[in-house]
Amino acid sequence: MRLTIFGSGYVGLVTGACMAEMGNHVVCCDIDEAKIDRLNKGEVPIYEPGLEAYIARNRESGRLEFTTDAKKAVEHGLFQFISVGTPQDEDGSADLKHVLAVARSIGEHMEEYRIVVNKSTVPVGTADKVSAEIQKALDGRRKSVEFDVVSNPEFLKEGAAISDFMKPDRIIIGTDNPRTTELLKSLYEPFNRNHDRVISMDVRSAELTKYAANAMLATKISFMNELANLAERFGADIEHVRIGIGSDPRIGYHFIYPGAGYGGSCFPKDVQALAKAAAEAGYDATLLNAVEDVNLRQKQRVFEKLQSHYDGDLKGKTIALWGLSFKPSTDDMRAAPSRDLMEALWAAGAKVKAYDPEAMEEAARIYPNQKGLELCDTAYGAVDGADALVIITEWQEFRSPDFDVLKDKLGDAVIFDGRNLYEPEHVENLGLQYYAIGRGRT
Repeated sequence: MRLTIFGSGYVGLVTGACMAEMGNHVVCCDIDEAKIDRLNKGEVPIYEPGLEAYIARNRESGRLEFTTDAKKAVEHGLFQFISVGTPQDEDGSADLKHVLAVARSIGEHMEEYRIVVNKSTVPVGTADKVSAEIQKALDGRRKSVEFDVVSNPEFLKEGAAISDFMKPDRIIIGTDNPRTTELLKSLYEPFNRNHDRVISMDVRSAELTKYAANAMLATKISFMNELANLAERFGADIEHVRIGIGSDPRIGYHFIYPGAGYGGSCFPKDVQALAKAAAEAGYDATLLNAVEDVNLRQKQRVFEKLQSHYDGDLKGKTIALWGLSFKPSTDDMRAAPSRDLMEALWAAGAKVKAYDPEAMEEAARIYPNQKGLELCDTAYGAVDGADALVIITEWQEFRSPDFDVLKDKLGDAVIFDGRNLYEPEHVENLGLQYYAIGRGRT
């Protein structure tokens, strides 16, 4: 089939590459000329395991193209995927300007029937706005062209997006037209062979499903972080509690790991956008607001532990930081807990020596002139000359360090573990002070 993907960011590139991998002819369109030039040279602007190989293979075969030409893109595909960003507006709502700009472009160039697929995470009712924008552009051209707008939300985890797309848990199709449902089922048939993963519903329910999924996962994380803070005050061990409740199949073990708070491009933005949409609908989403409040507070917990350990005086201290991305297997630092921590440390007069396997370039881009930040080539290089070590991202290479080396290198022989990677008793028996989340020391 012939597909057009508007947007060559995270969702657009993964969608385009995976669709091309299954034999479809895909054109990705973006207004960012520099990004398109890089992609046409074989450079991938984001880090996602497996994505570079997929793009290279399908570019070489001619199944995947990149362009800035919107007219060419609209002419190409029966399916017009909208996969552009929906950044957070100042009031917390989702900003739809990029989505509606694409809709306008489709209406300005469309000459025959098209299925417009909202892949971006958008508020309930966005399909109606997209449809109205396309119709307005058609009316301005005095054209009468049939089209449908559907919701097909993505459920991709950064770091595992290729696998998630190729072997999906579910494929949500939100449309009010049975014909469109069947066409989308045909498009997704190669991803749906073992058993039927397609779940069809109305458009608005599909739009809400995406927000509901992210809000539910964020709620589990904030709830466990709340329990971890209670465990510290009660003298309990949150790791034991986690295993105890996770063994209940009604709860399960997914997303019940306490830590330094959640980040990324989805959970923070989507929870706030859903709460804002609820307020606009006249409903006070108390739980959603609490989830966000708990997370913002949790992002300060490691800094609070550092302050407490150093009696409120961090001036002149050098803190080694392992991890910058908001989670492993990505270079994404959007809303990452590492940013909150570093900015608090700088404000307190401390310096940071940081290492991350993938996010070093991103950190340099975000903080180009920060004198209090030194980006190091290795994890142990970050520890050299540091007073304390903080672990903020649970990369695999941090899970089994040489504690003797850490003890020798760290001036104050202390570790602050924002991801609960180690057993407190083991670390302390090796002569290091150890602060985790919900596991004893406050």
